[in-house]
Amino acid sequence: MKRVIVASFQHESNGFNPIVTGKENFRVIYGTDVYSHLKANCPFSGIIETLQNADVEVLPTVFAGAVPNGEIDDLFFYELISELMKRIEFAKEEGPIDSVTLALHGSMRVKGVGAAEGTILTKIKDALPTAPVFVSLDMHATITDELYRLIDGVAAYKTAPHIDRNETGALAASMTLKALHQEVEPFTSWIPIPLLVAGEQSATTVEPMASLVSTLIDVEAKADVWAASYVMGFPWADTPDSRAGVMVTAATKKTADEEAVRLARLLWERRGEFAFETEAYEEAEALDLVFEAIANGADTPIYLSDSGDNPTAGSSGDCTGFLRRLISDQRVEQLNKPVLYGGIYDPEATRRCRGQVGEKITLTFGASFDQVTSSPLTATGLVKGYVSDWQGSLVPSDLALIQIGNVDVVLASGHIGFTGTDVFEDLGADPAERPIVVCKLGYLTPEHKAHAKRSILVLTKGSTNEDLPSLPYKHVPRPLYPLDSDTEFSPEDWLKSPF
Repeated sequence: MKRVIVASFQHESNGFNPIVTGKENFRVIYGTDVYSHLKANCPFSGIIETLQNADVEVLPTVFAGAVPNGEIDDLFFYELISELMKRIEFAKEEGPIDSVTLALHGSMRVKGVGAAEGTILTKIKDALPTAPVFVSLDMHATITDELYRLIDGVAAYKTAPHIDRNETGALAASMTLKALHQEVEPFTSWIPIPLLVAGEQSATTVEPMASLVSTLIDVEAKADVWAASYVMGFPWADTPDSRAGVMVTAATKKTADEEAVRLARLLWERRGEFAFETEAYEEAEALDLVFEAIANGADTPIYLSDSGDNPTAGSSGDCTGFLRRLISDQRVEQLNKPVLYGGIYDPEATRRCRGQVGEKITLTFGASFDQVTSSPLTATGLVKGYVSDWQGSLVPSDLALIQIGNVDVVLASGHIGFTGTDVFEDLGADPAERPIVVCKLGYLTPEHKAHAKRSILVLTKGSTNEDLPSLPYKHVPRPLYPLDSDTEFSPEDWLKSPF
């Protein structure tokens, strides 16, 4: 029976966020414990379930993930690598290892080290030099020469928001099975593209990504193509590798090269079409439009995305600028129910609300980490709810709901994402009943979309600022579109192909 090592390392590391992501931010699962954590829309679940249904022995090792944040603490990272290698060596003692299948992000970075995936893959290949390596990646992966050199096949998510994570893991596993059972060696071609796209402009529900993804699916339907992927890069990682690209894994070098060139040309030709999937405005204009709509009897709730401080894209989650504007806006006071705002990451302020439900307290909160784009806010408010050890995120977090003026603010002791309505509902706040709901997000997740009668992306400030040309890039490769409007590109000149 063939034996396959499986591991997962998931983190999107924002280079503009000052937080160093440590052990306390990660959920880490070891070995066979992972079987009790398999779930829908999870890449390592797709990998494991696909392999388990085939004639192979699955060897689970280390599965580590955290909400996107700042770069990872190097000591903690090397602890994970050490544990991974111990488990690989133990598996080798039990018999030969035939392949490796990994669920990686692709834009995971370590403080003082750089791209995490290169280090992970190098260690694995040192231990298992003859075992082919197949990986699933996030659509917003940043491909490095090292990553490309060390993998045999790759599949990236085709949806944003990412609702095909399980399927992508399954595709990576299916390539593993082809290589093992058909005893064939695939070819993977890669073309870096000098292009960056703001995260919320790569939504696959609208053009041009909708058509581009449809083309990927058509390419994958060809008999000799194993996987075809657009990797859009991560715009908030200021690195020499920051850019988009295309990767094609196929049974022949000719097919991989030709399809990669064709797909790269299609993406480049449509570079000027990228736009937000929903309305997008500066803060003042967004609020004017919302209050005008409500005055005219519009259906509610109207959702606003505080996009510049989106923790699920790696921002600090503690910027106060837009919240400050809401609290001071007199029109907010006229609403029949408070604005629901999610939220602010501030461990100390959150825990000060413990045991205070029903009481008014004065808090100073926010800007505990990002003190460049905002400042702490001091206010008196009524504590309306508190949840200890909330399990709705990768790591447990305390939550508090405090009403300041006519705004209900969620405070969190952990760096969580506001991707689901449970973060509100578990505090006793139903977003469907509120006139305005603000989430620190970019494009809305399907769960929020189900409630939203209208959605507006607000161009706020923070570590996920959507205005890429305004960011203080120092290390990205130049020329790079849209930072340099006259950037030229020929896919044949950039093609990287296996020998």
